[in-house]
Parts: sequence; structure tokens; C-alpha cells
Amino acid sequence: MERRRLGRTGQMSSVVAFGCAALGRVSQEEADAAIELALEHGVNHFDVAPSYGEAELRLRPWLKDHRDEIFLACKTTKRTKDEAAMELRRSMERLGVDQVDLYQFHGLDDPKDLEVAFGPGGALEAVLEARDEGLIRYIGITSHRPPTILEALRRFDLDTVLFPLNFVLRRHRCPENDYEPVLKIARERDLGTIVMKAFAKGPWPAEERRYRTWYEPFDTQREIDLCLWFALRHNVTTVTTPSDTRLIPLVIDAAERYRELSDEEVESLLESAAELKPLFPRT
Repeated sequence: MERRRLGRTGQMSSVVAFGCAALGRVSQEEADAAIELALEHGVNHFDVAPSYGEAELRLRPWLKDHRDEIFLACKTTKRTKDEAAMELRRSMERLGVDQVDLYQFHGLDDPKDLEVAFGPGGALEAVLEARDEGLIRYIGITSHRPPTILEALRRFDLDTVLFPLNFVLRRHRCPENDYEPVLKIARERDLGTIVMKAFAKGPWPAEERRYRTWYEPFDTQREIDLCLWFALRHNVTTVTTPSDTRLIPLVIDAAERYRELSDEEVESLLESAAELKPLFPRT
């Protein structure tokens, strides 16, 4: 599987990152099978969070034996210094590690939350202290709102950005979901770029849900090929897998057959999304 440089961190990440949200509500046996498959196929970037149910505990046995093979990214939803410091240490205990490679402000969508997190006594202070202590190496942000990411970058020079990118959003572009300005500033500052929701078709149309994803995913091999290849066409570093282990083999397969889409294929793909409802902005 191809690897790309995670911006100025210098980390060479697989173009598919294992989204550990898929491990939150599964048995250890199911988690083991998914993780083993990913490692066997060269996936070396794993993204976990304490809000992902039991995911940290499901990943822990693999970190014990494969820590050197895994670039470990974790997150915090806490916005104050004390809460963020506590959450980081709890995550490290659950994961069984003494260092996290990338620690991210998780789901930082609301500008008011940004004010708290990056203000006096905010989570940023805890994260900076953790970096000074060697508990973490790099600092990033995850957000569904590109405008909030841009404001965060005006306030602090982050190492990575994790954001939604897919062809449905591109077809229905508006200021609230336009990822192009994020890509532009990432290129200018040499930031690592991590994509989420690449496989999101849109909100679930009904109560019945076939997958453990909070959005309806594309789920055929051909659709997943096109979703991944469209995202990678933007020269991002890596794309996270959906939060259902059943879809991970399809994403890995698509990554190992990656090719550049032609302009004509991109235009056709965008046109196919004309009647789809984008996942963001959420209404």
C-alpha cells in the first residue's frame, strides 16, 4: 500500500488509516480480525478516541506487540486544561502506552468551544504541557466545519488537520462544507492532511440502518473505489476507514488498486451526486 508524508511531521502514513470507531461496539475477536487484516496489508496509521466505546481496549493488545509498526493518533473532546489532561492520561492507560504520536482536539466544530479550548485554562495548555513532557509528539484538530479549522489555524500552528472530504460535499459545496481552503493552507504550511467521511453517501434515509455508521455509507466495491480515489486525488496524506469493520476490507482493496481518476471520471462522479443530500452542513 502506498505511503505518503504526513506533512512536516515526516511520518510516512499508509494512504488508508484505520478508523478505530469501527472497534467501539464489537467483540475482541472481531476487532482482532480487522486489525490483523489492516497490518498485513500495510496500514500503519491508527486513529482512536475515548469516545469510541471500547476501541482503546480493543486496540491495546496490538499496541503491546506492534507499537513500533503503528503511528498512534488519539483525541480529546474535553475543552478545559484539567479535563483534557485527565482524558489523555486515561487514554494512555487504556491503550497501555507511554506516548501518543498525534493528539487531536476532537470534533472541534463550535466556535465557542474553540474559544474555550484555545483560551486561558483551555485544553491547548494541557496538550502543550503533554508535548513538553514527551507524552505526545504532534498536535492536530478534527472538525466537520472547515471554517472552524481555519480559525484554529489562525490561533495556533497545528501539525495536522482531519476533516470531511468526499465527492458529494464537492458537488454541493457551500462555505460550511468547503474543504478547499483547508487544503490550501495545509499545502502552504506543510500540514498533514487526514480525511474522514470519504465514504459518506449522506444521512440515513430511514430508521433502519445496515451499518454501524451514523451516516449512510457507500458500500459496493466500485463505489468505495471511487470514493477513495477521489479523496486521494487531492494529494491528502491518508483517508480513515468507515466505522464498520465489514467495510474495511473493501477500502483496503481499493487502496491497493489506487489509480488517478481522469477529469472525465471526476465530472461524471460529481454529476452522479446531484440528487444526493450532503452530510454537511447538518440541518
